[in-house]
Order: sequence, then C-alpha cells, then structure tokens
Amino acid sequence: MTELRPPQKDAYSLILEAIDSGLYRPGDRLVESELADRFGVSRTPIREALQRLETQSLLARDGRSLIVASLDHNQMSELYAVRTELEGLAARLAARHATEEEIQVLQDMVEEDRALVNDPGALARANRRFHKMIHLASHNRFLVQQLDLVHRSMALMATTSLAAQGRGEIAMAEHSAIVDAIGRRDEDAAYRALRDHISVAFVTRLKLDSKA
Repeated sequence: MTELRPPQKDAYSLILEAIDSGLYRPGDRLVESELADRFGVSRTPIREALQRLETQSLLARDGRSLIVASLDHNQMSELYAVRTELEGLAARLAARHATEEEIQVLQDMVEEDRALVNDPGALARANRRFHKMIHLASHNRFLVQQLDLVHRSMALMATTSLAAQGRGEIAMAEHSAIVDAIGRRDEDAAYRALRDHISVAFVTRLKLDSKA
C-alpha cells in the first residue's frame, strides 16, 4: 500500500510561515544562504520567494539587504479598516452559506480555544485558524483570497493583541457571539459581531503600542 505523504511546502510558503510564526520579526534581515540552509532548499527558489515577498511589501530594502517589513501607525490603521469590512462580510456570508458541519467546527473551536487564554502565542495561532474557518465558510473564493493577503500583512505586527491582560477571555466571548450569530443564520448580527471583534482588537493593539 502506497504511503500518503503531505506535499512539500515551497520556499515562499516556508518563509511566509516563519514570518507568521514570529521566527522572523519586523526588522530582521533575511539572507539567502541562511534561509537555504534552514529550510534545506537551493538558493534559486529562495531568491524567487524573497522577490515575491518584496513585491507584496512583506519585505523591505535596507541598503542591499532585505528585511522583514514593519507597519507604521497609518499603515496599521489602513490595514485594520480593510480587515474590519472584509471580515464582517465573511461572517455575513458564512451565516448565509456555511454548512452545518462548518458551524459545528466553529463551535468546537470556541470551546477548545478557551483552554489557551493564558498562552498568547498558542491563542494567536488558534485565532488565525478560527478566522480562516469563517473565511472558508463564506464560500466565496475571491473574498478568501483578499483576506489571505490581509492576514499575511498582519504578520508584520511585532506583537499580538491577545497578549494584553484579559484580552484572551474577552476574545473568546466575542468568538462565541460570532459563531452564535452564524449558527442562527443572522447575517446582520454576524457582520456586526465580527466587525466589533476586530475593532476591539485594534483598540487593544493601539494601547499596547502606546506603552511600547
């Protein structure tokens, strides 16, 4: 019987995942040879991946070097403005199109993620999975593509808003309200609940940054 193996990730996905996980943070320099050694791939796909990431503004030039980009206050505000509307739309469409199985998965996520409220890193990863599930439950491929781009840029923020004192518990209550609205097929309530969730996260992040 042939053993099924997961497909190997390409250089672009590997670097993107490393940025998203915090292995490389805003301001860190990315060197072709070091990346090739770390990920066990040749320098050519690494070079192509770096060029692609630079085109997407996830990397920036610092002299002759490429570094992980960072977001200033205005860029962060612009990103959240777009994210708020797109996430709200995803929730609205999920309330309309999600299957019963997808709703069950979202409900399970909320219950399971409550155990992570005191681990900001793990909760941040769970939070990304939760939002991704809502995106997929919208059953709109073009919206999912745009939200993927937005969430890639979210990786350029040095900290997670979930690290703020008490934010984990509040976020879980917000997630519960979002899923409840989706489960009731209440499109307007789902839209408002997710928009409010992102708005609170933005306020929390602004407060964190003001203390940095």
